Amino acid sequence: MERIKKFHKLCVSDKLFLLLSFLVLGLFLLAIIVPVLYIIFASFVDPVTLQNQGITFDFSKWTLTAYERVIDNASIWTGFKNAIIYSVLFTVISVIVTLLAAYPMSREDFKGRKIFNLIFMITMFFGGGLIPTYLLISDLGLLDSIWAIILPGAFSVWNMIIARTYYKGIPSELREAAEVDGANELVYFFKILLPVCFPIIAVLSLWQFVGMWNSYFDAMIYLNDASKQPLQLVLRSILIQNQPESGMISDIQSTAERAQLAELLKYSTIIISSLPLIVMYPFFQKYFDGEIMLGSIKG
Repeated sequence: MERIKKFHKLCVSDKLFLLLSFLVLGLFLLAIIVPVLYIIFASFVDPVTLQNQGITFDFSKWTLTAYERVIDNASIWTGFKNAIIYSVLFTVISVIVTLLAAYPMSREDFKGRKIFNLIFMITMFFGGGLIPTYLLISDLGLLDSIWAIILPGAFSVWNMIIARTYYKGIPSELREAAEVDGANELVYFFKILLPVCFPIIAVLSLWQFVGMWNSYFDAMIYLNDASKQPLQLVLRSILIQNQPESGMISDIQSTAERAQLAELLKYSTIIISSLPLIVMYPFFQKYFDGEIMLGSIKG
């Protein structure tokens, strides 16, 4: 009721602006919700019905075949375990490296700060490319190991810039008080600074976890052992195996069934691979506040 009273007290231009803003946000919300709901419902609808009629709420036309095919596959659980291990290790290493690198870059008295800033910025615009990177990974003896997909991308310059700007937003009086109490750099960083940086740590952790969880290309390039493949690569292999091969005209019915199953598997694999992220996001959402996003552009 209070919000309604405040709305009526606004001038006409402010009311129109708010209504237009709500309309635009509502359209964005629909653009996000409608595809998600479609994928959820399509993962249960019989593939023949889905192709001929589309989404239906006649539950007699619904089936759990796609989920049964995916869950009964032992490689799914192996990929799930690998994806969790890779994502957690990558997140821990990446956040630690990022926070340690951002701290000296946030200090105005750090000599050589401008030079390091320049080096970091160059890496944001120029890369070695796939072939030189592959040769480097090979020469380091990291091929077909989990470190081949964890270490190369563990440091993100963009995340370092965000963490650096967040450090700068912390009152300098905190450091001055620590110096008065005789705290050295290590004590100040680990016991005083990090506890007040939990919001940025949580946000960076979520970003890195999601990035590694959704990644499959590096694993496809560097991992040869099927037992080391993450979930996304396993799901990709399942979809490819159930796709009808080009030129398969000897058995039209078999080809049509494989095409229908592939269509159904496409939606079920999206749901299965997205569940951990859907469960995680509500716990981290509160940390996506204006201060962190403002800090990303402030510096």
